[in-house]
Amino acid sequence: MAATDKVIITCAITGAIHTPTMSPYLPITPDQIVAEAIAAAEAGAAILHLHARDPETGKPDQSPEAFARFLPRVKQGTNAAINITTGGSPYMRVEERVQPAAIYKPEVA
Repeated sequence: MAATDKVIITCAITGAIHTPTMSPYLPITPDQIVAEAIAAAEAGAAILHLHARDPETGKPDQSPEAFARFLPRVKQGTNAAINITTGGSPYMRVEERVQPAAIYKPEVA
C-alpha cells in the first residue's frame, strides 16, 4: 500500500450477537462502552459502530434511553464518526431498531 493510500477503520464496540458469557471483555455498561469507544478512536478507528446493552444482563437494548446513557460522552470524547446500529437484535421489530438513529441522527446508521 502506498503511503498516500488511506484506510478507514470501523470498530464495532459490542456487536449484537455476543453475550457476556462469550467473553469477559465485552463492554456492557455505559461506562465500559464509553471507555472502549474512546480507546478505539485513539487507536485509529474513524467510525464507531455502537450498540447499547442492558447493563444488568448484557442483552441488546435498542431503546433511545439506553443510547442516551453513553452517546453524549462518546461524542464529546472523540471526533470519530458515530454509527448507531439499526440491527439491534434479531428478535427486534424494524420500528424498534431504527428509533435511536431517528432520534440522535448519527453520521452513519
